[in-house]
Amino acid sequence: MNIYFLIIISAIVFEFLLSIVVNKLNLNALSPKLPEEFSDVYDKEKYAKSQDYTRENTKFSFFTSTFFTILTLLVILFGFFNHIDLFVRKFENNDIISGLLFYGILYIINDLIMTPFSLYKNFIIEEKFKFNKMKLSTFFIDKIKGYFLIIIIGAPIISLILYLFEGLGSYAWLYAWGAVSLLSLAIQPVFNLFIAPIFNKFTPLDEGSLLSEIKAYVEKVNFPIAKVDVMDGSKRSSHSNAYFSGIGKTKRIALFDTLLEKQKDEEILAVIAHEVGHYKCKHIQKGIILGIVQSGIMFYLMSLFINNEDLFTVFKMENLSIYASLLFFGMLYAPIEMVLAFIFNYLSRKHEFEADEYSAKTTGKPENLISSLKKLSAENLSNLTPHWLNVALNYSHPPTLQRINALKLYLTKNNESY
Repeated sequence: MNIYFLIIISAIVFEFLLSIVVNKLNLNALSPKLPEEFSDVYDKEKYAKSQDYTRENTKFSFFTSTFFTILTLLVILFGFFNHIDLFVRKFENNDIISGLLFYGILYIINDLIMTPFSLYKNFIIEEKFKFNKMKLSTFFIDKIKGYFLIIIIGAPIISLILYLFEGLGSYAWLYAWGAVSLLSLAIQPVFNLFIAPIFNKFTPLDEGSLLSEIKAYVEKVNFPIAKVDVMDGSKRSSHSNAYFSGIGKTKRIALFDTLLEKQKDEEILAVIAHEVGHYKCKHIQKGIILGIVQSGIMFYLMSLFINNEDLFTVFKMENLSIYASLLFFGMLYAPIEMVLAFIFNYLSRKHEFEADEYSAKTTGKPENLISSLKKLSAENLSNLTPHWLNVALNYSHPPTLQRINALKLYLTKNNESY
């Protein structure tokens, strides 16, 4: 039997079965007893609601993963990609145009299939728990904007990669790696200046005590920042958050308007200090470097499977092509990607602890971050008792209780009280 067929099918089935086991363990880990630490932000009713939210999302995840696992297996077994490939070849374009048509058709089909699930998630589940603030018109306008970005950003990138692999032979992977590495550096300012404003409105934080505290803090820690903006997150959801983005002179801290509504100034400052901590601890730079190394390995391995007849046989393809090679390698690469995701999630959780500690050290008031984390958990109906395996596989951030315990340990080491 074809070894590539075994690897791809086994990876798909294994990932599905693993998700079922993890979801089951996660549901079993739900405890009827509220962790004492959260007694000031959760009452009995709200805690029960948070567990219902976890159960609802878990059931939905089970349904979607089952549906898409079966669909993926059918697509492979019945040679669906070959039908798309034969269709685009009727137009007798060059391979780059054919590749763009191939990917474009697959993207549209995937989006049409995904849309009902996204609608259910936003307008049924999120609505049920009073998180959804999105209008139906906003949902579809976002989709149109997404298509626009795919055309003006995605299509040129795909075209470049196809061009390099079509024309540069055995060294194509090296040039593709270099191009994607440069793009990974450029994407941060592009995101801040172009992509993010397409979807959300960003307005400078009003003059006042909070802005004054932020300016004093970033000056104290020597963190020059271009903007502190408020993002209209309430346009789509009542979930609260904040994020840091950009490099160099384009650095920006974005605060969700929902965060400003629900948290005190000192708590928001603690969150900002956490975001600054990611930069000061060089987490962003490390992430970029790791991403570049990973893409280099991936492109090299990909170059070994370009126009591999045995790999094309798995998908019942009649013709070889660079564009289909890239897609099929992505599916063959899935087991390695699963392992890398596990490692990167671990590193991400480690970085979150480090950023928390940076916030505690530089503000001198860890209790403010603890208070903020507790409020965020309550406002977002977070699962307070996730199973450790679910955390290991799927969490980029540590569970809130672990973060609070780490901050309390910092307080103890520094002879402070909470």
